[in-house]
Amino acid sequence: MRHGKKFNHLGRTASHRRALLSNMACSLIEHKRINTTVAKAKALRVYVEPLLTKAKEDTTHNRRIVFSYLQSKEAVTELFRTVAPKIAGRDGGYTRIIKTGFRQGDAADMALIELVDFNELYNPNAEEKKTTRRSRRATTAKKVEAVVADAPKAEEKAEAPTAEAADSTEEKAGE
Repeated sequence: MRHGKKFNHLGRTASHRRALLSNMACSLIEHKRINTTVAKAKALRVYVEPLLTKAKEDTTHNRRIVFSYLQSKEAVTELFRTVAPKIAGRDGGYTRIIKTGFRQGDAADMALIELVDFNELYNPNAEEKKTTRRSRRATTAKKVEAVVADAPKAEEKAEAPTAEAADSTEEKAGE
């Protein structure tokens, strides 16, 4: 009986389950989203969210604790460098599980688990591009004034290289 046992064992031994969740957490941190079964996604969320909370404070102690769970230097570096600054303002709920249907081979219920702050489509707090309103008259008037003001300078520049070029051709002819 499973009285009082609240987490999903996923049909694995403790060491196998720990290794599975560690590898899935590394993949989630490196790729920002992974596709898996719903049961594994729910177990992964419970596993990875405390690690994300620890990553918000970059100390040697927290890095060592997170490394003891992930066992991957690359994942720990990615977590503390790129993921932690993006989730710094969030109090929790760092992951999102989206059900995607059933797997064809065994009809397992599949889901996409992703880091919330890295999805621009679902992120309501994403900064929108600010477009400035432009008037055609103002820009054409400025361009015309600039062209008129630059016209004498352009003629002077055009004459100067030709005079120098003429001098250099005379020198070459004299030699």
